[in-house]
Amino acid sequence: MFRDRSDAGKQLAAELDRYAGQNAIVVALPRGGVPVAFEVAKKLKLPLDIFSVRKVGHPNNPEYAVCAVDQFGDILCNEEEKSAIDKNWLREEIENERREAERRASAYRGNKKPIDILVSGKIVILVDDGVATGLTLRLAIKSIRKLKPKKIIVALPVGAKDALEILKGELKEGTDELLILLVPEDFLGAVGSYYGSFDQVRDEEVISLLK
Repeated sequence: MFRDRSDAGKQLAAELDRYAGQNAIVVALPRGGVPVAFEVAKKLKLPLDIFSVRKVGHPNNPEYAVCAVDQFGDILCNEEEKSAIDKNWLREEIENERREAERRASAYRGNKKPIDILVSGKIVILVDDGVATGLTLRLAIKSIRKLKPKKIIVALPVGAKDALEILKGELKEGTDELLILLVPEDFLGAVGSYYGSFDQVRDEEVISLLK
């Protein structure tokens, strides 16, 4: 159990200290991953940025991801779940979330250089506050891979065992890494269950931390 996202970030940072001052960048998935990543970036004295990915929730359970879409419009879906959902509804939801991902990237990053320039050739420490289904994180890995980083380190406070097994398959064996602090035997279904405080992160907080 973590007190809050800041506590989780400090614990992650302690496990990543070998990357302090290296040719690396900390990249968070907004919004929840940003307070976690902020602590990592601060402790390791590394730049902090974001990569915007949005979950597309199931029509009967919005918290359960059936697809993910990123700021560039790339999409990853659970094909089995997707096949049982109305195609027109899903197409519209994906477009809505794509726009929101794009909005967040623009609003949060401001005048920073394009993300591809900032991650190319660098060690990317990719941070979120946890993983349940893994769709958004898997899409982020695939998209960031196209930007030609030196390696990707996925750093998470907590995650579901089955999602982590799939995540491992997205990483390059021998170069990339997966660091996770807590892997419950029986995942409680929501990342927030493992935090004492798990308030929604606001746009203003994200922008402030990135500055």
